[in-house]
Amino acid sequence: MRIASLQPSVSIILDRLGCLDALVACTGYCLAAVPALRERSITVVRDSWSTTAEELIALRPDLVIASVPYRQESLTAILKAGCPVLALAPHSLADIEQDIRLIASVAGAVERGGAIIAAMRAAVSRVRKETAHCTAKPLVYCEEWGKPLIHSQYWVKELVEAAGGIFLGQPGAVTTPEAVAEADPEVVIAAWCGAGDRVPLHHLAARPGWQRIRAVRSSRLCCIADELLNTPAPTLIEGLHAIAAALHPGTLDAGHATRRHGENRSNSECV
Repeated sequence: MRIASLQPSVSIILDRLGCLDALVACTGYCLAAVPALRERSITVVRDSWSTTAEELIALRPDLVIASVPYRQESLTAILKAGCPVLALAPHSLADIEQDIRLIASVAGAVERGGAIIAAMRAAVSRVRKETAHCTAKPLVYCEEWGKPLIHSQYWVKELVEAAGGIFLGQPGAVTTPEAVAEADPEVVIAAWCGAGDRVPLHHLAARPGWQRIRAVRSSRLCCIADELLNTPAPTLIEGLHAIAAALHPGTLDAGHATRRHGENRSNSECV
């Protein structure tokens, strides 16, 4: 099986399955998400949104795997060129599990795929049990993008709830600084797509009315690395741990401590 991966989540899943040898092409974002790919002779192509049929045809892939966000016109052109395409569009943790099963089946690693899913479920259950004793359930605003403000995806809502929090707003919907300020969240988590852990938290704190919200007043305005929350892959478990640490500082910080503004950056940072 010769696979072209057009999204980091696909490459991460193949890596966890032990099937990187199946990859004949991936994106530059995949190289950042899976360091082992940098040591391989692999063709780098554009992503699910902008990859063209021309750059894939010469590679003769048996399967092109894309995931949201993708442009239908690009995938249609690839199909017309004779390249089979598997297009994934997960919304929930259950959808992500199903995608892992599909990729594992294609790659001939069904047993390993089942083990990955079982490990993810066990990790979520452990965090849920660890936070069950926390009587307070903080209201949490999770932001996927800042211009315009966009709530994080549904699977992030599931992670927040597993970590003992209440997700503010509608997943994936556009909101405004004023609406967030009126809701007065106790914790704000910013994970902008493509921004890594470089969200300018001081700009967020300066938004209209945000100086009065509980998250800013209590220094619980946080950044968690984009790839830990926005990539539908097993790496979401690391994001879950970071969320739990942000929601319950001093209780669940071990190995996933949030950082105060001005300290060295890690996977998460608070202002």
